[in-house]
Amino acid sequence: QVQLVESGGGLVQAGGSLRLSCAASGLTFSRYAMGWFRQAPGKEREFGAAISRSGDITDYVDSVKGRSTISRDNAKSTVYLQMNSLKPEDTAVYSCAADRRAGIAKVPSGYDYWGQGTQVTVSS
Repeated sequence: QVQLVESGGGLVQAGGSLRLSCAASGLTFSRYAMGWFRQAPGKEREFGAAISRSGDITDYVDSVKGRSTISRDNAKSTVYLQMNSLKPEDTAVYSCAADRRAGIAKVPSGYDYWGQGTQVTVSS
């Protein structure tokens, strides 16, 4: 049974930082590209960042580019999202996802497994 478990969310002031983690089990982690998506209240789920199987390729949505870094540790079956200079508009539920296909997907339908999500709230 595949499980993706996110952690690291919370309440932070604008300008602050958070590091999200997503621990995977039940799959061969190094064979999956990983992504982070977020969904704010009343909005559709949107792509945030993704990383290739080996970690050599990353991609970000423009709104977080320069403020966030996605990384992975295949030995620990964990993917991370370091978020800096947080803004109130970053408030959302952040979910990680695993994609068995080669390359990096930017749409939810490109992913096979999802975590439950972790809440990030940025106060002004």
